[in-house]
Amino acid sequence: MTADTLTDVFEEHRSFLLGVAYRMLGRVADAEDVVQDAWLRWAAADRGDVREPRAYLVRVVTRLALDRLARIKARNEAYVGPWLPEPYVTDFGDTVQDTAERAVLADSVSLAVLVVLESLSPLERAVFVLREAFGYPHADVAAVLDRSESAVRQLAGRARRHVDERRPRYDVDPVQRRELTERFLAAATEGDLEGLLDLLAPDARLVGDSGGKSKAPLRVLESADHVGRFLVGVSRKGVPDMSVRVIELNGGPAVLLLSGGKPDSVLQLDVADGRVQTVYAVRNPDKLRALTA
Repeated sequence: MTADTLTDVFEEHRSFLLGVAYRMLGRVADAEDVVQDAWLRWAAADRGDVREPRAYLVRVVTRLALDRLARIKARNEAYVGPWLPEPYVTDFGDTVQDTAERAVLADSVSLAVLVVLESLSPLERAVFVLREAFGYPHADVAAVLDRSESAVRQLAGRARRHVDERRPRYDVDPVQRRELTERFLAAATEGDLEGLLDLLAPDARLVGDSGGKSKAPLRVLESADHVGRFLVGVSRKGVPDMSVRVIELNGGPAVLLLSGGKPDSVLQLDVADGRVQTVYAVRNPDKLRALTA
């Protein structure tokens, strides 16, 4: 292969590899580092034995992500306050035509699922991502991880049960989620407590992630009343030179609040039965850098 061909082949698979790495790690910067390391290995590899570049690259990215997971878990154990994944811009566009496949990909990158994946072992997480998010057969996952197919089946079953038991229930109808997101945004920015309580489920929760670097609750807020009153209080204090955009993050609509044109917060909602079940608020500036552009 020429240098140009090497680059073209890698770039053809870059977005897919980034999707695998992000689901494994929950942080855009770490995922980008892993993909860059994969490029260096690809450029230096003896490709005479590489019959399927994509399979080879997925194997490399998965192995690199597994190596990095141990460091990330240690870092998260010392995290100040609740931890949430870094918001990830998702725009499947014309790359995913099938509605069912699009729904699976969106679900696998949702904040709710990624939070649950944090509690899996690294191998369980790798199996879940490759098997459930991208539909890899057990035999192919076994080849990626250098494990027997029977071992992978056991890991897959254990991971699936764990996720099903712990993931919150929510609706994936994109039209309903966007409508509720826009109504929620209007009520929150106007400080309309009654309007917020109409949208929030009685047992609604707010999970705020600041990493101790900005203002956000250091504990999960429970109940519609607590969540609503907190949001009204935030609205009254205001954000300097605020502007707002509704964009797609982690497979669904999200509110991006900007202060002076720079990302200040991301809000995303889990919705079920027409009510807001969970409000995710990411305020850690380190996790908003990728949204600057």
